[in-house]
Amino acid sequence: MIDISLSICTRDRRDSLLRTLDSVAEAAAASERRIELILVDNGSSDGSAAMIRHWAANRPFAVRLLSEPRPGLSRARNAALSAARGRIIAMTDDDCTLHRDYFDRLAQAFAPHPAPVIIGGRILLGDPADLPVTVKLEDHPMIAPADGFPGGFVMGANLAFTADVRARVGLFDERFGAGAPFRAAENTDYLFRASGRGIPVRYDPHFVVDHHHGRRREDEVVALLAGYGFGDGALYAKHLLSDRRIRRAMARDVANLRDRFAGPVPAIRHFHAFRLRHIVAGLAHYGREAVRRRRSPAG
Repeated sequence: MIDISLSICTRDRRDSLLRTLDSVAEAAAASERRIELILVDNGSSDGSAAMIRHWAANRPFAVRLLSEPRPGLSRARNAALSAARGRIIAMTDDDCTLHRDYFDRLAQAFAPHPAPVIIGGRILLGDPADLPVTVKLEDHPMIAPADGFPGGFVMGANLAFTADVRARVGLFDERFGAGAPFRAAENTDYLFRASGRGIPVRYDPHFVVDHHHGRRREDEVVALLAGYGFGDGALYAKHLLSDRRIRRAMARDVANLRDRFAGPVPAIRHFHAFRLRHIVAGLAHYGREAVRRRRSPAG
């Protein structure tokens, strides 16, 4: 049986993807775990597909090449999730590189915990010239409160779970994430649904990736954080009437307005007001989409 299925979804990132794949090969060579790599091309037009086929030839571990031409990260992740055969299903991004001991450290992180369980790993800044966002730096294990909101607790750039989580939680909501109407929060929605079913969400700093996200301008970070808030707002709307945890999370967002935290870049002068503004926009957009679907003849 496959020990670990690692999925990577990609779209038009040929150069960074090659660096990611070479790090996977190096980490696989350093481990005796039975590995399968699942690569999902999400409609690339930059020659990634040909590069992937060339790279995958004659690898000493299983490489499965999938195509999901419809845009949307969650769609691509669902293709990988449906195909995965490993006891542990892991994912990283096409702008990350694995540390050499990644697979062994990943397996060790899961060993003490009974299934089902979700564990996210450490994410370091891959290039010091990039702004310090989309990283996870804590150096100690943690477990997310079961009654809390898991946004930011662990991240999709370094996330894994036992295969039985797939059976209990299902697939990613394809309305969320990059390339989808609600832009982000696909991982948060998945974690939220999992914790609502009693599945623990943990963090372990010992399996590590470096994130080469390439954002060096403030406006890029502002756009990223706006998308995160927008996605969270849509997620709030999705679960608002069915889960009291959402109401508590919204109350915290309002209470945080008292904190004058400036945020990660000077362009955001009052981060909590900035975030709440985009949450409200995402919540309203979800509501409009729900009304439109109800009025649609196909709905």
